[in-house]
Amino acid sequence: MEFSPPLIPARLVSRYKRFLFDAVLEDGQAITGFCPNTGSMRGLTAPQSPIYLSTHETTTRKYRYQLEMVEADGTLVGINTGLPNRLALEAIRAGVIPALSSHPVIKAEQRYAAQSRIDFLLTDAAGARLYVEVKNVHFSRRPGLAEFPDSPTERGARHLDDLAAMVAEGHRAAMVYVVQRGDCTRLAIAADFDPAYARAYRRARAAGVEAYALSCSVSPQQISALDLIPVDDQAMTAL
Repeated sequence: MEFSPPLIPARLVSRYKRFLFDAVLEDGQAITGFCPNTGSMRGLTAPQSPIYLSTHETTTRKYRYQLEMVEADGTLVGINTGLPNRLALEAIRAGVIPALSSHPVIKAEQRYAAQSRIDFLLTDAAGARLYVEVKNVHFSRRPGLAEFPDSPTERGARHLDDLAAMVAEGHRAAMVYVVQRGDCTRLAIAADFDPAYARAYRRARAAGVEAYALSCSVSPQQISALDLIPVDDQAMTAL
């Protein structure tokens, strides 16, 4: 997906109240903007970090500027949690995830299980269903290794159990982790940050839930899914 107009550079002052950030533009103007990420953004909130912002000229938004990327560890990292579903959909339709390409009918945000909505419900010509859940990944603390989650996520663990339940009913189910940074060549579960999620992940994988990780090319002009990278279950941080 392309940014139009391209993102503009700034320097981060602080991120606070989950949805807000302060920054200084290149011309020295101090601004407050919207942060489209309610998570911890671990490792991405250091003061004076180079950041990139989208601009929105509309009376329906309280803030003109929206945080899109942070430069960390020498690379650009996408933080907008509203983008991974779009990136995953583009990748599925483009055949970047071959295991998911045999189901041409794709519906978003479908109700399933007891209290959940699946990100994508895929159906093949014979009517077979494939349930796909998408997660955003931006955390890395070891060179080349992306990790999820970066903080506890009870909702994420529930989604894994819901997917396992779909497999038990005879359907396929898959997790797609969208890594919004270009410096990682594999992904692992950060069990030390959320042991409950790690246990749910292990249960889901044992039940037959598939797991895929997408690497992305990230620039102020666009973000696009590049290719699959391995999901390294052996690198999961020990409980």
